Amino acid sequence: MRKTFLVIATLLFLGGMNSNAQDRSSFKAGFNAGLPVGDAANVSDFSLGLDVAYHWGVSELFDVGLATGFINAFGKSETITEGPITIESDFENIQFIPLAGSVRLYPTYHFKLGADLGYGVGINAGNEGGFYIRPSIGYNITGNTELNVSYMNISNDGSFSIVAVGILFLF
Repeated sequence: MRKTFLVIATLLFLGGMNSNAQDRSSFKAGFNAGLPVGDAANVSDFSLGLDVAYHWGVSELFDVGLATGFINAFGKSETITEGPITIESDFENIQFIPLAGSVRLYPTYHFKLGADLGYGVGINAGNEGGFYIRPSIGYNITGNTELNVSYMNISNDGSFSIVAVGILFLF
């Protein structure tokens, strides 16, 4: 069921990229690296991700769109020693595919504020996914390259959070 939902959502996303849009529509793709915070820091040391988005220009200062990607939080290894007893534990990687609506506000040409809101589909075994929110702040390095900082949170019975730095390329 989850895979069917993922395929349908991906097709809708790709179909939306081909629809008739205003001249200011844009496709963005890039990478991010992050540090898990809160409860996520107990099971992971760092994360790497892929970001893909398509935005339509509503006005000079406002875009809306769709966002997806891939998040992999690498599981950490822990060794606990108490006297002569040593226990080693390896946590599994935690993986998500976010499916989200996206908004961007442009107070200046170089500076932007944004947020993605949707569902983070859990990929690894036992990962049910959950509500996904990702506020971000971006800065245009060049006309087609953006550096951004974001906070990703996926919540369902608990919370999995990452603070990330990323780079996006505009196509």
